Amino acid sequence: MGIEVKDDTTRVKHVFDAFAERYDRWYNKPFGRSAFQLERLCIELLCEDLRHPLLEIGVGTGRFAEALGIAYGLDPSSGVLRFAKKRGVTTIKGVGEELPFKDKIFGGVFLIVTLCFLDNPIKALMEARRVLLDEGSVILGLILKGSPWASFYEEKGRKGNIFYKIARFYSFEEVKRMMEEAGFKIVKVASTIFQPLTEKPLHFELPREGYFREAGFVALKAKKLK
Repeated sequence: MGIEVKDDTTRVKHVFDAFAERYDRWYNKPFGRSAFQLERLCIELLCEDLRHPLLEIGVGTGRFAEALGIAYGLDPSSGVLRFAKKRGVTTIKGVGEELPFKDKIFGGVFLIVTLCFLDNPIKALMEARRVLLDEGSVILGLILKGSPWASFYEEKGRKGNIFYKIARFYSFEEVKRMMEEAGFKIVKVASTIFQPLTEKPLHFELPREGYFREAGFVALKAKKLK
């Protein structure tokens, strides 16, 4: 983004501290509520064999953690963690690049629309690998660059949206390379939101297995490389 890592970290934290209530309230709006439902279903398709306990890096206000039964949530923002705690999540303040956990203790680690806000995504993925059990999985929820929806959100960021202007979207190929560099192999992919760009409520659709460039949301499941 053209600024130092330390400044970038402070900037992201400040935005989510200052606008935590606004961020959480988005999920109660008609579009946000419908998008959340479709994204949750997409992620659930990849969760059938996960062992507990589970961790979400970038837990935000805890919406996904609550819905998916994720017990532990980490985030650098105290503002959003207050909401997550009220939703029953055990909250830890910290950054994904330096997880305050011992090795090999989680059966699953989630990063749901988190990669785009991280200073060093590869380091965070390596940390996720470190705290995973050998048979554990990392699950990512992503808005991928190259999709119409990513372009839509990038344009919102250019017009001043406080959340999208600090986000950096990656292509599927970039994410795959990062996963491999961090020691993961992608084993399953699911996609959803194949609808035209809109700010009206999305209609219901089932997620599709596989990666589709036009999808508005993609979930990846990966295992440790041996």
